[in-house]
Amino acid sequence: MSDASLQLAGPVGALEAKLEFPDAGVARRAGCAIVCHPLPTDGGTMDNKVVTTTARALRELGITTLRFNFRGTGQSAGHFDGGAGERDDLRAVADWLRASRPDDVLWLAGFSFGSYVSLRMNGELAPAALISIAPPVGRWEFDQVPTPPMPWLVVQGTADEIVDPQAVARWFAGLGAPQGALVELPETSHFFHRKLIDLRQVLQHWAQPLLPPVA
Repeated sequence: MSDASLQLAGPVGALEAKLEFPDAGVARRAGCAIVCHPLPTDGGTMDNKVVTTTARALRELGITTLRFNFRGTGQSAGHFDGGAGERDDLRAVADWLRASRPDDVLWLAGFSFGSYVSLRMNGELAPAALISIAPPVGRWEFDQVPTPPMPWLVVQGTADEIVDPQAVARWFAGLGAPQGALVELPETSHFFHRKLIDLRQVLQHWAQPLLPPVA
């Protein structure tokens, strides 16, 4: 199977996306992860380094990945909608994925604003696993986030200059997620400068025991 650039049908027009498969020689697992990007109004796109590092880390474990641009970003139609329309975008992408790859379980991942969108949708989409990187607690309506019941990883840098790490820790503890895990990376900024290898290792260590069977 070859990687594919896609135009998916979204609520307000086409959504630009990229479906990427594990490299040859890596046993493909029966799972696909949607990875959501950071805030578009601050330059966030599906090509953000944290997003691509997350996707690559999962593909190295055999998980197919799907990155996409929210409305108004890159070649995706529409305009930024403050999180509400972006949740609709994610729903449309997940619906397409489940229809086109019915044998794959769904994983959700997101960085910053993308983690907020995926967290808001975790109850409805019910992914088999959830990854939240630098969730922007205090900047968006996290009181509306349903407690994730599935295996859930939160990765937070302790030197984050945009998101308060202590606020993230308090919010995470308050949810009491039954299968949640918070990993704090020391001396790590919001965009994981010089820490992308550490992020990759954390993601793979957590995901390894959760991997779906070989397809």
